[in-house]
Amino acid sequence: MTTLRLRPEGPADAGPVRRVIAAAFARPDVGFPGEVRLVDELRGSEAWLPELAMVAEYGGEVVGYALLTRVRVRTGTGFAPALALGPVAVAPHRQRTGHGTNVVQAALDAATELGERLVVVLGDPAYYRRFGFTRADRMGLTSPWSGLGEPWQALVLPPATSEPEPVPAGEVIFPPPWSKV
Repeated sequence: MTTLRLRPEGPADAGPVRRVIAAAFARPDVGFPGEVRLVDELRGSEAWLPELAMVAEYGGEVVGYALLTRVRVRTGTGFAPALALGPVAVAPHRQRTGHGTNVVQAALDAATELGERLVVVLGDPAYYRRFGFTRADRMGLTSPWSGLGEPWQALVLPPATSEPEPVPAGEVIFPPPWSKV
């Protein structure tokens, strides 16, 4: 019986991850997906957190990917750390099998274990609601995508300690590679 293995991305996974993202985001009218370039550029940036780049492997093949990278929230008193989820990709031949849900949950669980408190995402509300994401604007979070309404979402992760840090509100600042998406 073949099982799904969820783990952080390793150095040998860059090629398979690129193929999964390219296949999942393929659009005949666009050419090479910007999501592939985004991941490539994030890998070399300060936003990259290798333990939060999660791979779903099925039968020895990389079939899914979920990436959390560092963003900052500009509050009234400075900056607070947060994470951005994306891209999330599943190889077309393995979509609708639960691999996407599993790899996203694995990334969120890893972030919780590291004591992270806030994750933002731009995506389908019907999909991300299953993880607990809600409208980010209702949490006082803004971004270049705030005007999109419901797709701009945030999730407060469970606290790692009994005295959690407060959840920040303000403008979410994304690292430069995001401006090209």
